[in-house]
Amino acid sequence: MAKRKISRRVEGFTESVIREMTRLCEEHGGINLAQGFPDFPTPEPLREAAKAAIDAGHNQYSITWGAKSFRDALTAKVKRWTGIELDPEREVTVCCGATEAMISALMAVVEPGDEVVVFEPFYENYGPDAILSGARPVFVTLRPPEWTFDRDELARAFSPDRTKAIVINTPHNPTGKVFSREELSFIAELCIKYDALAVTDEIYEHIVYDGLEHVPIWTLPGMRERTITISGMSKTYAVTGWRIGWCLAPPEISGAIRKVHDFLTVGAPAPLQEASVTALRFPDEYYDALKRDYAERRETMLNILRETGFEAYTPRGAYYVMTEISPFLDAMGIGDCGAFCRRLVAEFGVALVPGTSFYRKRSGLGRTQARFCFAKKRETLEECGRRLRRLSDLTRAARGKARP
Repeated sequence: MAKRKISRRVEGFTESVIREMTRLCEEHGGINLAQGFPDFPTPEPLREAAKAAIDAGHNQYSITWGAKSFRDALTAKVKRWTGIELDPEREVTVCCGATEAMISALMAVVEPGDEVVVFEPFYENYGPDAILSGARPVFVTLRPPEWTFDRDELARAFSPDRTKAIVINTPHNPTGKVFSREELSFIAELCIKYDALAVTDEIYEHIVYDGLEHVPIWTLPGMRERTITISGMSKTYAVTGWRIGWCLAPPEISGAIRKVHDFLTVGAPAPLQEASVTALRFPDEYYDALKRDYAERRETMLNILRETGFEAYTPRGAYYVMTEISPFLDAMGIGDCGAFCRRLVAEFGVALVPGTSFYRKRSGLGRTQARFCFAKKRETLEECGRRLRRLSDLTRAARGKARP
């Protein structure tokens, strides 16, 4: 009998739908509102720092878990924002982006047979990361319009024998939910009760709206020793291609993460770590402007969506909008969001992410949803609006013809 050539672990995986939509966008010359990267320039001081780092010779391996200059600057920034002092030698691991940080963290703490609680909709890596780590993901649903969770449902998801961790993403991709201090305190109580870890993805930590605050769960009572905090340079500083991320964790957990990270990628790009020190020292005014600029883009995007017939859920953080697309599915005779998004990019030149990619397979959830990214220049969003108005006009005409 022939041996299996492919691991059972990956049989249920598909390729990233987000990256697939980017490829289709390039094929059709469209506007990419699918993948979460800006189309405006990286801050000039950061670009200049990268050039200087290369010229200064920072082109070989740095220390596996991160250049000392970067770790020192990062812990100084953390203290500035939280008032808590971390040990840069024992509690920081610099990774190749937050994506690698997440898989390194889960592989470092999860045993085969453990369970990991995941909120859905979720960023599409979380479920596969849990499975690759040998765990079984247990899903708890966030419900619109405010993307709240049922506390009884969450409590039932925890098991005294099997639950190893819960993955929390705040501000949240794809919904823009910002978990409140009260919600996080409830989650913290469950983690303490069941001796579970919190693995929290905070990559959008500085992009929040409406006067809300981002609360790192590790700053709550009893959580510092049981939290792995993941973030990175990508979103805050408009350098998604640099792949500089990090894990903050207690020394014992950091030691385990560093071992996995070492064998996965060895180290993050050395010159870009050195350059990133410049950004980590940006003044508060930078972050104020960041929130202000994204709030303006959010309003532009929401106005376009409402004018063109999409039901948009107002995000409270990050730079995405989840929408309901049922009227378009009905008018166009399309069965689900995947077919809609592929037709939209092919015929109208706008790439989105179908909602089903953020939910577990065969759940039936997300079929009438799509995600827009608004990390774009104003002129890009305005051009998107013109293309969506063509779609809106055609679907209105189709609905008119369908009436008796």
